[in-house]
Amino acid sequence: MICPLEWGLGHAGRMIPVAGKLLAMGNNVFIGSGEDHLEFFRKEVPGLSYIIFPGFRIRYSRWLPQYIVIFLTTPLFIFRSILEHYRLKTIIREYKIDTVISDSRIGLWNKSITTALVTHMIRIPHPRGLRFLENSGNQLVKMVTGKFRLCLIPDLPGDVNISGKLSHNLSLPPNARYTGLLSRFANPGTELSIVPKKYHCTVILSGPEPQKSVLRKKLTEILKTADKPSVILEGSPRGEIQRSVNGNITLISHLPAAGFVKLLMESENIVTRSGYTTIMELISLRRSALLIPTPGQSEQEYLAEYLAGKGWFKTISQDDLSPGTDLRETSIDFPAEIMIESEKLLNPALKELLEE
Repeated sequence: MICPLEWGLGHAGRMIPVAGKLLAMGNNVFIGSGEDHLEFFRKEVPGLSYIIFPGFRIRYSRWLPQYIVIFLTTPLFIFRSILEHYRLKTIIREYKIDTVISDSRIGLWNKSITTALVTHMIRIPHPRGLRFLENSGNQLVKMVTGKFRLCLIPDLPGDVNISGKLSHNLSLPPNARYTGLLSRFANPGTELSIVPKKYHCTVILSGPEPQKSVLRKKLTEILKTADKPSVILEGSPRGEIQRSVNGNITLISHLPAAGFVKLLMESENIVTRSGYTTIMELISLRRSALLIPTPGQSEQEYLAEYLAGKGWFKTISQDDLSPGTDLRETSIDFPAEIMIESEKLLNPALKELLEE
């Protein structure tokens, strides 16, 4: 059973290649999540089974920084994680589950079966003024990851990596294994890289409200003056695909994988949040983007800064967006070994997990 965290679709998206590999290995794979994520998996991966097992969902504030919202909701998150831990025992008995892969849902460990925690944050990033406290949280992370048989890190070891200090240059838990980048677009086809460009820009919206709507409004004001058409992907997978046109901007609720890749390849520029899964998917497609971190979300702010420092992406804060802002991405050819090495890491990690 695979159980992704329900803070946006990213945690579900990076579990798609894991689910596909497990199916290919001959396993019966369940997805345990809320309805939005279950609908996403139904459209992306055939052959799965489904269990209604919603996790904790967070809502951002329009006024408070996200790290303060997380701090205030931490007691509720811990309480819900404890409830999930006990609910898992019932699910294991009812569905005869023998392995659980939990993407960032820390309560889903169980001593009677094999469990794995997927996370790229062995070091939890703090806001700029509190970064001196980051190392003090390592012991807490090790305590949490130690409850699981394996801790799977979706990144590469060594200097060529995308998570930076979040899972490098620190003491890893003894059960940690790098899996390489997890992208549902690992083999998009070389013909897609030469398609003609039809759109000035594609915007990928993600994350909880209200910041999602704030970003949509700001980018709409910028894009409506462009000479070419642009597309805004709403990131809403439930129900049928909805399309609407507002001037030179087309809004699309959601696209299946093939349509999503085609749209990105037809776009001169890509604008997106600096979510970890989105970054993995873009790199697998060898596409850069303009990254706009969710305000107050320390992880996204760090990733945007780190990857822009490598020259792989450009970044701008949401507050700095205004009519006339240049949304063009940087031109980059990512190191070829990123996806080559990623292909070599996932299978051994999953085989070790199943052998447990």
